Amino acid sequence: MDRHVDTTVPLAIGEVIRRTGVPASALHFYERKGLIFSSRDGCNQRIYARHMLRRISLIIVAKRLGVPLSDLAAVFAGLPRDHAPTHEDWQRMSRAWKRQLQARRQILEDLEHELTGCIGCGCLSMKACALLNPDDTLGEAGPGPVRLQHPTRRSSAAGTPYDSLSPERSPGKSF
Repeated sequence: MDRHVDTTVPLAIGEVIRRTGVPASALHFYERKGLIFSSRDGCNQRIYARHMLRRISLIIVAKRLGVPLSDLAAVFAGLPRDHAPTHEDWQRMSRAWKRQLQARRQILEDLEHELTGCIGCGCLSMKACALLNPDDTLGEAGPGPVRLQHPTRRSSAAGTPYDSLSPERSPGKSF
């Protein structure tokens, strides 16, 4: 049976809930955060443009990956609200999100690599910490786990003991 779906017909909130598995309270929350948008029908019920299903699906995936909604909002900001995004719109958004995910992946790989070694927090409770951070010299590089800082924050520590901790690492080289 050949079934044509009119993509211009909005979906009632119940249909969006059925299709996404997201409860109404979460949909309302995402609206307040500016991640998705709805309008009202003649009976004052919320209705959603069909293309909101993709946004909601991306929100679901982002939540599973631990991506903050604020990061997703920044990526969604370039998408149109009043009509379905074009292929080019989605490509642009996809490239922006890909850069964010690559940075997040690098942070996770750094954490995985350093999890059982010195992360530069200053505790000096492990033998590796005492060898890699003698006398807590990394404390001069800033607060927190300086060996696992976000790359933009880590770059401010250039010229610090961090640079010489490990011969195979250099500030421009990924971990």
